[in-house]
Amino acid sequence: MDKKSEEIKRRIKLSIAAYAYEVENDSIMPDATFDEECKKVDVTITTGNDKIDNFFRTHFDPCTGQWIHNHPEQERLKELYTRYYKQ
Repeated sequence: MDKKSEEIKRRIKLSIAAYAYEVENDSIMPDATFDEECKKVDVTITTGNDKIDNFFRTHFDPCTGQWIHNHPEQERLKELYTRYYKQ
């Protein structure tokens, strides 16, 4: 898997986990795993989604999940969370 694909996958996974924890009060990923993956986020990688790339450059903070409250695609995260974790 190339770096761009890995970064896209990591950002989606972390966004859903942060949404679940911060908005739905549901821990779908262990804290240690979340923290470890957050440290791997590379905001210099351009994914092809300008809105999300800009969001991660300006709002992402690897020390907390609070950044999720400013995520520009809240409804999409809710949909993914509901589809895959709230069955």
